[in-house]
Amino acid sequence: MNGRMDPKQMSMLSGFNHNIKFRGKVYHVQTEDGGKDNPQVVTHVFLGGVILDSVSFPYEELIGRPDWHAALRDRMKAQHLEEIRRLMAGEIGTVEEESPDR
Repeated sequence: MNGRMDPKQMSMLSGFNHNIKFRGKVYHVQTEDGGKDNPQVVTHVFLGGVILDSVSFPYEELIGRPDWHAALRDRMKAQHLEEIRRLMAGEIGTVEEESPDR
């Protein structure tokens, strides 16, 4: 054994992080896997440390499939890119536009 963990046994996948400059501001888009104990993919869009938008996708039904890691990776990538698309389309508000009780 070479001391490395078999990727098929990993309990969570590495996520995605991108800084997106848009309309003179830098937004951070972060997508994470909650792991088998919390099987959901969560994507947040931040501006200056404030969460502007969050999307969550549960994936219990993927666990156990022979290709579940690949299917999960595809879902994470799609969700991450969709949030970037929404941000660039102006569908995600700015801090000034968000209501204080959101």
